[in-house]
Amino acid sequence: MGVFLRWLFAFLLLGLTYNPTSWNYVRWTFYNHQSQLSLAVFLGLLLLIGYIILFRATLRSIGGFGMLTILTLVASLLWVLHDFGLLHLDNTTADVWLGLLALSALLTIGLSWGHVRERLTGPVEVDDAETNQYEA
Repeated sequence: MGVFLRWLFAFLLLGLTYNPTSWNYVRWTFYNHQSQLSLAVFLGLLLLIGYIILFRATLRSIGGFGMLTILTLVASLLWVLHDFGLLHLDNTTADVWLGLLALSALLTIGLSWGHVRERLTGPVEVDDAETNQYEA
């Protein structure tokens, strides 16, 4: 259930920022920035805080190389599905939703990797214990 909630948070954050419907921050701000600038800035800062939390946790857990590796894996999966005729990339709306799913999966892996690593290796991380030992 925890992984699903992390994915839902990532997907909602990405979807609220931009999606192919008219219900997204980018489109709303484009049409309402003059009349509701203060609300647009406030909502933009809320989204920014969400992105900072997600990207910081993802970069800390899997790093930039890990993010690149996962994106490459997802891209190669899409390529295989396209080559076998299971995925058609001619529908722009579906492509945007597919991109949102891929990015939310990447962020979910980043948010969940610490829990997976802890289950596989145990609860103690040597890096954190060693750096705290000499600070006093």
